[in-house]
Amino acid sequence: MNSTQKPKVVVTRKLPDPVETRMMELFDVQLNIEDVPMTQNELAEAVKTCDVLVPTVTDDINAGILAQAGDQFRLIANYGTGVDHIDLGTARQRGVTVTNTPDVLTEDTADMTMSLLLAVPRRLFEGERKLREGKWNGWAPTWMLGHRIHGKRLGIVGMGRIGQAVAKRAKGFGLSVHYHNRTRVHKDVENQLEATYWESLDQMLARMDIISVNCPHTPATYHLLSARRLKLLQPHAYVVNTARGEIIDESALIRMLKKGDIAGAGLDVYENEPAINPKFLELENVSLLPHMGSATCEGRIDMGEKVLINIKTFADGHSPPDRVLLDI
Repeated sequence: MNSTQKPKVVVTRKLPDPVETRMMELFDVQLNIEDVPMTQNELAEAVKTCDVLVPTVTDDINAGILAQAGDQFRLIANYGTGVDHIDLGTARQRGVTVTNTPDVLTEDTADMTMSLLLAVPRRLFEGERKLREGKWNGWAPTWMLGHRIHGKRLGIVGMGRIGQAVAKRAKGFGLSVHYHNRTRVHKDVENQLEATYWESLDQMLARMDIISVNCPHTPATYHLLSARRLKLLQPHAYVVNTARGEIIDESALIRMLKKGDIAGAGLDVYENEPAINPKFLELENVSLLPHMGSATCEGRIDMGEKVLINIKTFADGHSPPDRVLLDI
């Protein structure tokens, strides 16, 4: 990348105004003012001429797109932490660096996870719907009874930054913290969180009251909570997912929710976003959110600042701080 010229940057979605303003100052930028997702053809045209692409989770940066990139295209500065929408292997083969925005969304996503951990057992969404529909006739001793979470066992699938942040919050609410992770976390972390490690995901699932999915989506975690594994859950158990929809077999989850084989679920992510399986909408025992886990003003601006730093560092000829490795 020629350091004497401003890099040509294409941004695929509308970003917060302070972020876009700073980008205009630093780079030669093509913004998406209308915030209409770019088509595959538009993405392909962009990488033919730009130096840097700034995509989001809604953009499929696949091998077909990357095959059409020009020789000048050298950086994908992803606006977000997850990079499962980017073909990392092809990017590396073509000499394209990929960066993301880790850490800044940890607290926001953990807050949303905790919100669902509270809302689902206590039936908050269901109660709010009944109130709006005029179905509340006053307090009654046995109406809309949920379950307390204090003293229950929480099984966290994925004990990375977000999983640990969830564990800290859960501990404060009196939950017993358990976890399964690709590798066991340091003993000091376990002791601080009072967390119990399960090497076997199957064994953990069978013993928990609530399951929280907080691992990244990779080929290894696709349908990690498969039909077989979901059947291991106890009938009173709840499932919360604020990670990626592809980690859970949605069809199997719907069947179990409908039959009452598990008590309920709280979902912020789905397999085929933005399409939602309509069968979810028919169920009372599932709380649904439109992928809001990272949706705070502070978090989105912090994400933008990381993108800016990654582009500027790369344009200056240095390795960007948030470079994504192939085995993420």
